[in-house]
Amino acid sequence: MNRLFRFLNVVFMRNLFRYFVNGLLIIAPIALTIFIVVAIIDWLDSMFDLGVPGLGILLMVVLLTVVGFIGSSFFVKPFFVVTERFLHKVPLVSIIYSSIKDLFDAFVGDNQKFNQPVMVKMAEDSDNYKLGFLTQDTLDTINIEDKVAVYFPHSYNFSGELFLVPKRNVTFLEVPSSEVMKFIVSGGVSKL
Repeated sequence: MNRLFRFLNVVFMRNLFRYFVNGLLIIAPIALTIFIVVAIIDWLDSMFDLGVPGLGILLMVVLLTVVGFIGSSFFVKPFFVVTERFLHKVPLVSIIYSSIKDLFDAFVGDNQKFNQPVMVKMAEDSDNYKLGFLTQDTLDTINIEDKVAVYFPHSYNFSGELFLVPKRNVTFLEVPSSEVMKFIVSGGVSKL
């Protein structure tokens, strides 16, 4: 009887632990997503703290839309060109500004860079491939004719590496770039 009680106790504890892990796998992604979204919204709202929750975000959306409208005006563009030239001449500011601007341009706007997903054979004598994004299809400006620039994002990170690879090793993929990015960043866990 004592052995049976211990056996049932062990089975109960294993099931209890399995149920706990199962619950964690269900709740953790939902809870973390909600936490991150609420934290971002709270942070954005606090930038224009007007005492009414959500009013700061609304003001920011209106302000950004107005600036975008004014910025696309023919008369204001020369002002932005002069301002950008000035920012490029200031030593430390130039590095910060151009890096941030290039990063934003890579993901949104008319000059998106991560819109052509590719699969690259990493070595001639290997069947290993890496997924990435073609960023430059010609490197004539640096006198390299047979290579292209491919950016390989890291999984579970906001970083990556740029490789110059032979054109013959690049296979263009007919898949939405957002799906390829999600696949890479998730470490191949999400479906492509």
